[in-house]
Amino acid sequence: MNIVIIEDEPLAAEKLRRYLEKCKGTMNIIAELASLSTAVPWISEHIDEVDLFFMDVQLSDGLSFELFSSLNINKPVIFTTAFDEFAIDAFKVNSIDYLLKPVTFTDLSRSLRKLESIQKQFANAENVSAILQNISKKSFKDRFLVKTGNHIKSIRIEDIIAFQAEGRDVSLWTNKGKEYIIEYKLEALDDLLDPKLFFRVNRSFIVSLQSIDDVIVYSNRRLKLTLDPDINTGIVVSREKVSSFKQWFEGV
Repeated sequence: MNIVIIEDEPLAAEKLRRYLEKCKGTMNIIAELASLSTAVPWISEHIDEVDLFFMDVQLSDGLSFELFSSLNINKPVIFTTAFDEFAIDAFKVNSIDYLLKPVTFTDLSRSLRKLESIQKQFANAENVSAILQNISKKSFKDRFLVKTGNHIKSIRIEDIIAFQAEGRDVSLWTNKGKEYIIEYKLEALDDLLDPKLFFRVNRSFIVSLQSIDDVIVYSNRRLKLTLDPDINTGIVVSREKVSSFKQWFEGV
């Protein structure tokens, strides 16, 4: 597998290289690029030689997402970053995974296994572009089962306004203001919910787009949300998520 590392931190690039050398199979690093200015001409000339990109999101001269607006990159990408605010942008392009720094060997191995699984699943696809198109058509949960006494109910995704974590429990809230405990963690819900419809605003809440009644800007440009129905008057968007929330809310 021919791999290109796009990373402007020498120590982070060295760590990736070391981890890849430990992996089973042939991991051939054919280029290490440290900026957009060096990546653009190299990719333009050598894209057909590449099987996988590792890209740091924030480079010295811009965001690596800019590469996709100027180049036809039809190869899988694993993004690495110290921040989680770019996750939505990452999955708008050919992202296989999104790893938060410091990246561990376990993280990297899991991402490579994920890529291998996808490639096996779509082994009959004509090319990687076809694989990536199928990834983008990923299906998300359209309903959740909840228990109420001795009864089980099925709650449709369009009737859910938010998910809330409190202690060890995670509950969903419906558009009728009712709360039900579910057997999921918020981390698992991140992969099960359509990111166009739901956004994790902080450690405790995932909210639906249709439920947002008002967004209030207050101290230090932070954002406070009011939902309809108003289940909690203190839902605040984490400071590090404000930028990505605005993009999601705008529909970018």
